[in-house]
Amino acid sequence: MGNEPASRGDDTTLSRRRFTLGVAGTALSGLAGCLVRGESSDLSGEIRIDGSNTVLPHSAIVSEEFQWRNNRVIVPVRGSGTGAGFQRFCRGETQVQNASRQIIDEGDPTDEGSLCSANGVDYVELDVALDGIAVFTHPDNTWCDELSLEELERIWEPGSDVQTWSDVRPDDPDWPDEEIELYGRDPASGTFDFFTKAITGELGAIRSDYSASADTNVIVRGVRGSQYGLGFGGAGYYQENEDDLKLIAVESDEEPGEYYRPYQEHIESEAYSPLTRPLYAYFRTGAFDRREVRRFAEFYFEEIDGEATEADIVGDDETLTWTQWSARRAGFYALGDGRLEENHDRLREALEAVVE
Repeated sequence: MGNEPASRGDDTTLSRRRFTLGVAGTALSGLAGCLVRGESSDLSGEIRIDGSNTVLPHSAIVSEEFQWRNNRVIVPVRGSGTGAGFQRFCRGETQVQNASRQIIDEGDPTDEGSLCSANGVDYVELDVALDGIAVFTHPDNTWCDELSLEELERIWEPGSDVQTWSDVRPDDPDWPDEEIELYGRDPASGTFDFFTKAITGELGAIRSDYSASADTNVIVRGVRGSQYGLGFGGAGYYQENEDDLKLIAVESDEEPGEYYRPYQEHIESEAYSPLTRPLYAYFRTGAFDRREVRRFAEFYFEEIDGEATEADIVGDDETLTWTQWSARRAGFYALGDGRLEENHDRLREALEAVVE
């Protein structure tokens, strides 16, 4: 009991893998609900969060810091998955929904937006962090340093005729006539949805003869075990396995002919496009009539303070907000200033509409 937030601890960095291993399963209510120390305030109540297991570490860190400053507010955070979380959120069972993709709201009576409408649940969508999807090979791959978007599409599109590395660049004698072994996320993941839409142009459109997994660690093991392997997954997984993988530069859709790797500066500047994606938090606006929910939403965009400013994830002369700080600490990437202000404005408008 009495977990002290990271801004007061010695451990100023925390990977997504370490965080996940530390919470045993997909639920994390431990950082919340059992705080007995921290600072008192005039706020109290419970704010329930569910949704993406991927985004869970970020919101858990934000809620941990918020609870330390408001020790009579309880913020249990669960990671039932983006789809399952939206079902609860749209039934009004939670106040905040984490998501690794946007809500599905295409007018179909069975989709998530229709469920929210049927239950009178209005919401505001906020970008809270950035993530990059990395493309990687075995470190002994000496021929491939970069891939164009056209090459990636030909490799991954449904019915692809690319079977060997030489099929990708038939005019380059350095590319071997060896079968490509492909590894990627399965259709249940938001990473799969985003990658397929960005690379093949259609959500879910992908060749069927690749090794699909719900666990990116399995993808990493597959690629590092084959000299001719190629895979994709969250950039944080590459950072944790950089001695076993080779990171491939991907052509920019904003600057054709320019190639970027998913380094922090390229993701936070969004130069690594189209494979930089936002991660989301949805707040139920009906819950903003509760002061503790309003203050929690605003906390995401407040400047960090205390020992948090001295963490090694904070650059010289940088001023971060809690959502930016928590993103880096969880192994994601901070929103750029423009995207941060755009989302802060969206929250202000939602709050003003309720207060009025």
